[in-house]
Amino acid sequence: MYHPRMRLKSPLPYLPSGPLVGLAYGLLWALLWPTSQPDWTLQFGLRFGILLLSPLRYWPWLIGGELAAAGLIDYLHGYALGWREFVYGDLPQPLVVALCLGLMRRANLRASMRDPEEVSRLLLAAGFTGVAATATDALMMAVVHELPPAGLLQALGDEMLGNYVGLLLLVPPLIMLWRARPSKQEISELLMDGLLVMLPALVILLILTEQAAPQREFARILSLAPVLFFAFRHGWRGASLSMLISSLGMTLVDRVFTHVTPTASSHMFFAVAGTGALMLGSATDALRRSSARVAEQNVYLAAVNRRLDHLARQLRDAARGNMQAEENQRRHMAAELHDELGQNLTAIQTHVKLAQSRLQKAGMEDIGTAINSILGHMRRALHRLLDDLRPAVLDEFGLMRALDEGPIRDLLATAGMGYHTELHGDPRLLEEDIRTAIYRLAQESATNAVKHAQATDFRLRLRIGERAGSALALLDIRDNGIGLPERVPRGGRGLQGMRDRVTSLGGLFRLRPDQQGVHLRILLRSSITRRETSDL
Repeated sequence: MYHPRMRLKSPLPYLPSGPLVGLAYGLLWALLWPTSQPDWTLQFGLRFGILLLSPLRYWPWLIGGELAAAGLIDYLHGYALGWREFVYGDLPQPLVVALCLGLMRRANLRASMRDPEEVSRLLLAAGFTGVAATATDALMMAVVHELPPAGLLQALGDEMLGNYVGLLLLVPPLIMLWRARPSKQEISELLMDGLLVMLPALVILLILTEQAAPQREFARILSLAPVLFFAFRHGWRGASLSMLISSLGMTLVDRVFTHVTPTASSHMFFAVAGTGALMLGSATDALRRSSARVAEQNVYLAAVNRRLDHLARQLRDAARGNMQAEENQRRHMAAELHDELGQNLTAIQTHVKLAQSRLQKAGMEDIGTAINSILGHMRRALHRLLDDLRPAVLDEFGLMRALDEGPIRDLLATAGMGYHTELHGDPRLLEEDIRTAIYRLAQESATNAVKHAQATDFRLRLRIGERAGSALALLDIRDNGIGLPERVPRGGRGLQGMRDRVTSLGGLFRLRPDQQGVHLRILLRSSITRRETSDL
């Protein structure tokens, strides 16, 4: 039964493309043959780049196309054709390059220039391949032509330098066209900078090369300035294109206008500078990608922080709502206890007073006295309970008088502790739940000092003011007691409850280390700027 997916297994679709690829490569290789010169060999760079980027199945066709083009060039120029010239002249270098690249690709060599590490790995592979190919050519030349050692070494150095420069000029543009094509915006920027920077640089090069020798050498060095500019601005793509254009410009000037053969030192300078420019360009690209990733991460972290802030506000609002609901429930329970239990105690005490005379006549006066004593204890316990549920002094006298003259002073005076207050500001700037929280915090601190601190002095300072359109309350509480135990560094339940209360209001709670006693600093912020209610 025929299945349409069986067509994928057939090798027929690949057969026509191999000869076409080999033919196209052979024609391009033949077109670059006139460009061969001592300072660069573009054919070697083309061979290395095409073999590096092409699948292995195309390599026989590519090598065959190159050998056919080489044979055609030899025939057109009247060179002797024979198996000896073919084996020793045209065949070794493509095979050596293919062998070196095959081994390096198996060792995970990639056609990539994304970062300096990959560029250095690729350039080292290119240099090694160039040395191997040049050594093979030198060996073949020594066998065929029997050159003297001095001439052989000179030819070896010239060819090695030309091969490497050809690699620098053609391999990066091939990688750019094949694997890393620039966007339309990048192309437009490259063209604009080419017109504004590269074209004037070539004109200056032409003017300087017509001068004497020092200016001519200075022109070669100056021609690499646009390469560095393009490396900084456009990365390795800009560096590779500017190197190619600059080299072609210098070659054109040397052959057409000055007719001066470049020296080996100038070629070496171009090879070193070109390598540095590619490394610089790839490092610039890597830095930009890293900066872009950091910017993306910053945007993501900013969004996460906004989300966390939103969740924190929701949690604070929920905690504040719970605290307000708790205070409302406390107020309701205090009112119910005051109305029901307080009235019942008053009624019982009234009935006992009315029955006091009859109890006295019956000789049971002590029973009435005991009942009145029990009722007094119950009334005092009720008053303490009501004060814990909702401090009446806060509603009757306001925050400042409640802190200065209320039950807190009575509690500390009963315990034999000194009580010192510094109260500044207008409590009407604060919301009701913040005023309640301040009193609760002071009350809890005083209770802790009486129960645990063994202190003789208790100090409370409150400052209320306005800043940036909102009201701030700074509460500073300290005693001279024994301090907190070392095994409970965050305090007990009382301190933790105070911390939770402050956090629910969006404030700051600090337990400051002191040499003696406990020192608390609490900052609360109000969302309103003025209250019209009276708070004396």
